Amino acid sequence: MNSTIFFSALALLGLPATALAGDPAAVFEQNDRCLACHNGMSASDGSDLSIGVDWRSSMMANAARDPYWHAAVRREVSDHPQHQGAIEDKCSTCHMPMMRYGAKLAGEQGQVLANIPDGAVMPGPEASFAADGVSCAVCHQITEEGLGDTSSFTGQFVIDPQAKKVHGPVETDPGRQRVMRSSSGFDPHMGSHVQSADFCGSCHTLYTHAYGPDGEVTGELPEQVPYLEWKHSSYPGQQSCQDCHMPEAGTAAISSVLPKEHPAFNQHVFRGGNFFMPRVLAVNAAAQGVKASAQEQEATAASAVENLATKTATMAVDGAIVEGSLELGVSVQNLAGHKLPTAYPSRRVWLHVAVTDTAGTVIFESGAIQPDGSIAGNDNDADGSTYEPHYISIDSPDQVQIWEPILADPSGAVTTGLLTATQYIKDNRLLPAGFDASTAHADIAVNGAAKDDPDFVAGNDHVIYRVALGETEGPVEVTVQLLYQPIGYRWAHNLGAVDALETNRWVGYYEDLAHASSTPLASATLQVAQAEAQPTTD
Repeated sequence: MNSTIFFSALALLGLPATALAGDPAAVFEQNDRCLACHNGMSASDGSDLSIGVDWRSSMMANAARDPYWHAAVRREVSDHPQHQGAIEDKCSTCHMPMMRYGAKLAGEQGQVLANIPDGAVMPGPEASFAADGVSCAVCHQITEEGLGDTSSFTGQFVIDPQAKKVHGPVETDPGRQRVMRSSSGFDPHMGSHVQSADFCGSCHTLYTHAYGPDGEVTGELPEQVPYLEWKHSSYPGQQSCQDCHMPEAGTAAISSVLPKEHPAFNQHVFRGGNFFMPRVLAVNAAAQGVKASAQEQEATAASAVENLATKTATMAVDGAIVEGSLELGVSVQNLAGHKLPTAYPSRRVWLHVAVTDTAGTVIFESGAIQPDGSIAGNDNDADGSTYEPHYISIDSPDQVQIWEPILADPSGAVTTGLLTATQYIKDNRLLPAGFDASTAHADIAVNGAAKDDPDFVAGNDHVIYRVALGETEGPVEVTVQLLYQPIGYRWAHNLGAVDALETNRWVGYYEDLAHASSTPLASATLQVAQAEAQPTTD
């Protein structure tokens, strides 16, 4: 659009002229304008419910400071340099939404690499808004228009740039409206849509276009679609995203200024599956410009680990020794409202099974995590051109049951390039309860050998291990762990193929903490004697 025509259109809408320069301040305020009043709240038991304290160590607050994301953007731009503008614009939509929305109003594209925070140094005039990540003024200005519809996906939420309205789940009386208007510039309104899964689905349904070697578009990939997985499960009408990721704290005030208690206060912890990144950020806070303290980052990581260990999955194990062999059955149940793992395809869940004799000698082991973050026996960690298949039964230590997505380009070659991939050649991620694989859309379908596994069903999978005991007659001890890793070895190290500040920095960060890159979701021990089993689980 011609800039003069665009300027005139803005004037007719009553928009500030600064929007022409891509100034996010025309529509947004930074978090400090909100948190002055929305910190200092407590629950009835005295625990801190400060919205700002909870938010600033979350991945929402640190969306723009995430060094893994920085490296991934650099890798994609390096792979597809002719599409740098489009790549950075799409990647900034949900990671740097205020900066990008300002650019959109000006008819421009969002820029990522020019706005990456480098400690206390802000590289550009919009960088402070970019660094604020997914801030208060973004989510609470989103209107209900289009939510849940495909038009809202990939961050295409709607904000009315004239209104300066913020939406929340409670009514605000005229006196408090005036206080908020004068202190923040925003006008509070009741908006129950902020409590819906449709609200979250806008950014958490992401499609990317793949490019060929000559820059041509070769396809589209449903890069991460947890909202669509949830919609195809039994959870709609029972639990929304907020029920798990923003747990209720009972009756509490939502402001420390003119406090008024409201029922069912949702904590702004945004508890998710990425326990690893808060710890990376805690160690590298200065370089990444992190505002939360190391203690706050650790509290966020610990909360994620606790939630993963108690509310994500359960496991049942049984076994018997038959004719010199141990037959072991492992059943895993997914408790999440979407696939497990879900979202960004670097995530994986797998079984670590170890069998020892009475002297403690290891007879069999499959799926041990290595200090560098790789999984022993996993083909993909050893060679990025191949991958570990889905198993119905396992009888060798070099076979590992891994529930994961594996991406491929149009020719079927394995890749971790998001903008090279057009398909999933393996997607055996554990299905949520109520998920009907036979009617699932291709974007959320089961792919690979799991399609032919009769035990791979909604909410569950069952794996059989057959272990030759040799001269060992029993009893034997079996230890089983269901392990989870938000950033797998191959996904972390493939970024290192690009020699750049962001990629080199990320690989160094990962290598420093790779030994702590996984966590157990469930575990069990089992003493198995000849033809009998006494299971104990914890």
